[in-house]
Amino acid sequence: MVQELEIEFKNLLTKEEFHRLADFFQLTEKDFAEQENYYFDTKCFALKNHGAALRIRKKKDQYVLTLKEPYHVGLLETHQFLTDQEAVSAIHESVFPKEGSVVEKIKQLEIKPESLLCFGSLITRRATKKYKNGEIVLDHSRYENREDFEIEFEAEDEKEGKQQFLEILNKHNIPIRQTENKIKRFYSAKFSKENL
Repeated sequence: MVQELEIEFKNLLTKEEFHRLADFFQLTEKDFAEQENYYFDTKCFALKNHGAALRIRKKKDQYVLTLKEPYHVGLLETHQFLTDQEAVSAIHESVFPKEGSVVEKIKQLEIKPESLLCFGSLITRRATKKYKNGEIVLDHSRYENREDFEIEFEAEDEKEGKQQFLEILNKHNIPIRQTENKIKRFYSAKFSKENL
């Protein structure tokens, strides 16, 4: 089973702040790679009700099914690699593999994999760079006729990571903004009144 603990801090950016940080961290166009995230839940949002989220990410022609669940610190991510055919079947037909670490955890939540639906996708251009004891992530995302810019800081230690993240924002005069994760922003946009 492939699992990892995700401790990250995030803040939405203006387009100008995004480009300023990219320049500061010496990230050029060639450092950004595109990935597409497909988001799943049941009609009654059973995963969301468990505080969990499910996605398939396509990156460099590789598909990974990931379940994110709350953990005492951060999120616990469980990953399962998919073949092209498995990914296409899940995205377009709600047909998931019969076995695998993520599928088993979904069943443990008493959710039938066949009840999961793909609600859409979010495309992100992402660049990463090691910084102090963590990793800086700059994302430019497009979804539901919207776009946003974001900085994430992935850390191994919550206290130290938060301190280093706030130092970055302070150094670059970027205000702290309440920032939901991408899947919440995607669903908010998808189900907002202007998209109904």
